[in-house]
Formats: sequence, C-alpha cells, structure tokens
Amino acid sequence: MDILLIGGLWLEGTVWDRVASALESLGHRPVPLTLPGQGDGAAAATLDDQLATVLAAVDVAPAKPMVVGHSAACSLAWLAADRRPERLAKVALIGGVPAPDAQPYADFFEIRDGAMPFPGWEPFQGPDAADLDENARRRLAAAAVPVPEAVARGTVRLTDERRFDVPVLLVCPEFTPAQARKWIDAGDVPELARAGRVDFADIDSGHWPMITAPAELARILAAAAGTA
Repeated sequence: MDILLIGGLWLEGTVWDRVASALESLGHRPVPLTLPGQGDGAAAATLDDQLATVLAAVDVAPAKPMVVGHSAACSLAWLAADRRPERLAKVALIGGVPAPDAQPYADFFEIRDGAMPFPGWEPFQGPDAADLDENARRRLAAAAVPVPEAVARGTVRLTDERRFDVPVLLVCPEFTPAQARKWIDAGDVPELARAGRVDFADIDSGHWPMITAPAELARILAAAAGTA
C-alpha cells in the first residue's frame, strides 16, 4: 500500500527517512511529502498549497493510500479525507488531532517576518521532548523550516461529511490511548467524536517518534495499512 507521510510544523520530508526505510522492508511504498513552504523554498505558500500537494499524491496513488499526518499535520491529513473520502483507505494521526471546521490550522507561536519559526525547546519541556537527547534536539532545531504565515494562520474548511466514513488510527506518543478516548468522549475532539471508526495505538516516545522510535512507528503504520 502507498503510505503518504506528512510531517508536522517545521519538518521537511526527510524527517521520515528511517520510517520510510522500515516501511519498505515491511512491503509498503512510503511517500514522504515535502510540503510547500516547508522544504521547497516557497516562503509565500498557503495552507491550500500544502493541501494541493497532499491531494496530488493521493490522486496519483495506484490504489487507495493511507494518509499519515503528524502533529499539526493531523489536520492536513483530515482535510485530505474531507476532499477525497472515496480515495483514502485510512487516515493515521500521530501525536495530534484534527482541527474543527473554521478554526486556524496552526496559529500556535509568534509570527516573525511572515513566518512562524521554531520557538525553541521551552514550549516542549516534559513528555513531548523527554526522549530527545541534546544532539537530537540540536539537529531538529537546526533543520527546522519556518512555517509560512499563510499556512500557520490558514483556516481549516471541512465540507464533506463522508470524511467520517474514513477509518482513523490515532497513534498516541506523549499521551495515552486512555487520555485520547477521554478527550474524544468529552467532546474536546469533535471531528473524531463523529468518526465512524477510530482505533488507537500506543507508542513509547515523545512527540517526534519518527526520530526516536522509527522502527516501532513503522510497525504500527504497517499493521494499520494491513487492516485498511
């Protein structure tokens, strides 16, 4: 199965290299995506531009792919389910949940000179980054690409309720499946509360398992693709 891999904020497609290698060995075709404005030099990219890149990868897949979103890009993966519900086998969400309709995509940190740079490690103290050593932190921060303002402050627009028919896997790194179920049951994640099928997978990692637990993440994604 084609598995489309969408990194979260500041991440280029190369962040998936070790996951992609493991997925290939497990018989799948990983497609790490470099998003406009996050690795291609398009500083003026918009959220619509990023969505168009994801949809183009969906459209050329020979069969229904699984779309994987990490962190803020969980909303981007869910937008793909909204635009192509009949074309997706499954959506996998890693360390995040989809934003509801009419909400900002990722307006989380300060915008400077038209982009949202990586804010440093202070906001991620605790479980998010506990498994990243100093070398890993330096490498990730050095490679971080400022997110264009029109991406971070873009508005999520969801229009097709068939998205709720697309099966979802929620991969839980710095939080547990029990916590995620509690948030969904409480109405804090309205998109997943309405989804027809949501499965959960626990992974012993912080917020960036593609860096700290790539083999285990690949195993989880391969298993999910096998049940799509």
